Amino acid sequence: MSALPPTAAAQVASMWEPAMRSALEEARLAVAANNHPFGAVLCDAEGKVLLAAQNTVVTDKDPTCHAETNLVRSACRTLDPKSMAQMTLVTSTEPCPMCSGAIYWAGIGRVVYACSGKKLGQISGEELDIPCGQVFSSGRLHSVEVEGPVLAAEAEEMHTRFWTSWSGEHFGDS
Repeated sequence: MSALPPTAAAQVASMWEPAMRSALEEARLAVAANNHPFGAVLCDAEGKVLLAAQNTVVTDKDPTCHAETNLVRSACRTLDPKSMAQMTLVTSTEPCPMCSGAIYWAGIGRVVYACSGKKLGQISGEELDIPCGQVFSSGRLHSVEVEGPVLAAEAEEMHTRFWTSWSGEHFGDS
């Protein structure tokens, strides 16, 4: 994603702040359920939250149960595939390559994130450092717009609190 001019960045942040607060709440709920601090919501063209999901890697004992993949699975089961291009996935953290692939293949038209993947790696000590925009731009079927960061400081604080005190496994028992 290229950097937006300050005015444009402020407009993006303002537009997506309510949905991002919902995604951050999903991340808090994930932590409360003994999972990792990731949450995501899917919004329609007007920004209304239609679906929400959180990370369930630990409780499901499945490393693919990231918030975004859980949300994509739910969306694909419940929404019209033709409407996906008009949807925006708002997520507490920039999608990893696995999640980016799922978002791309589902046909979702936009992603808005809070904490960048690069920053997550600096905080947690582990990250596949491939920006989601790089994954999306490698496809030829359609484009996925990427916007962010939005409310990055809140997401980064949540990650800092979690990863500096967490002693569990990557998945499985926490």
